Amino acid sequence: MPDTAVSPALANEALDVVELTRDLIRCQSVTPVEGGALQLLDRTLVPRGFTCERMDFTQEGTPDVANLYARIGKGGRHFCFAGHTDVVPVGDLSAWTVGPFGAELDKGVLFGRGAVDMKGGIAAFCVAAAEFLAARGRDFGGSISLLITGDEEGPAVNGTVKMLRRLAERGEPVDLCVVGEPTSSKRFGDMMKIGRRGSVNVELTVRGIQGHVAYPDRVDNPIHRLARLIDALIGVPLDQGSTHFQPSSLQVTTVDVGNPATNVVPGVARARFNVRFNDLWTSQTLLAHLRERLDQANDRVGGNGLYEIDAQVSGESFYTPPGELSDLIAGSVRDVTGIDPELSTTGGTSDARFIRAACPVVEFGPVGETMHKVDEKSAVTDLQALTQVYALMLERCFG
Repeated sequence: MPDTAVSPALANEALDVVELTRDLIRCQSVTPVEGGALQLLDRTLVPRGFTCERMDFTQEGTPDVANLYARIGKGGRHFCFAGHTDVVPVGDLSAWTVGPFGAELDKGVLFGRGAVDMKGGIAAFCVAAAEFLAARGRDFGGSISLLITGDEEGPAVNGTVKMLRRLAERGEPVDLCVVGEPTSSKRFGDMMKIGRRGSVNVELTVRGIQGHVAYPDRVDNPIHRLARLIDALIGVPLDQGSTHFQPSSLQVTTVDVGNPATNVVPGVARARFNVRFNDLWTSQTLLAHLRERLDQANDRVGGNGLYEIDAQVSGESFYTPPGELSDLIAGSVRDVTGIDPELSTTGGTSDARFIRAACPVVEFGPVGETMHKVDEKSAVTDLQALTQVYALMLERCFG
């Protein structure tokens, strides 16, 4: 069992962001395992006035997932912090110079899986909320909630999307949401995310006629056709980008034949690719365009075989126009760090793609250079500054 005992810092009225991050890192919550992280947050938040509700979901074909919804306040403006306690696997353990779940501190740097993505961010908004409540009291005229999933790094089926659905079903709207993903690029505070590209994974299958390589007239080589189809997909850019987004990107991730013989033409060949697409497309218009390219290439190639594609959409592109929420973050970052953060839509996907349907959402958090890497780490000063930014956001949000 993971060590989920509350540290001395958690027993006191005042929370310390570094110690809370360390406690969370020690919870081995690799997707979809809860690992004690949500229990730790429950014990941390309840004494400070939050009502904590476990929202655990299950769906056939996917892992069961534990989630936590914590809220203080029953009316007024509703400000939500969102994040995930699940982390990716550590990979090659021998490559780590420290224990990935040891939460070691060395020369002002905290090491461990989740230090950046995103237990540091969760700790920061927990401490920020606690500091705000200590200063303003529990009757501050609004509501603060924490939407914490254990399914962000996995299929993302039994987490945020279902939690939001439950809130909507019981008439519990959210007005503004900040996701604590590691958005800073090189220096803390230099970037926030006001949107993200969509993502679709596609498997492309081409079938031919298997046979002896010495008799090309008796075979139909699917590898040759697949190569031409891939060329049709990548030969011309999908677009040149848009006002707020970089160009869409199609990247082939694998080509599989499964043929150990040197004298046999295989009967089938497959490739998989991912497209990160901007707001010039929806997943439907993008897939229609890809089929058009493939159809044209297949006609040119000729032969007896046809292609098949199987597509899985991870999320649509979205964009939160600059306004109240981005101004709230930017002003707080500027006053804490002296930096004007860039408003960006770069990078991968996050659960903000689900939240954007419920309310304006922006992502802001630590420097993300080491997320998912060996020796993941976050500077102590960054965690402290992030806490200050979140606390100042709450002060200004609730006047």
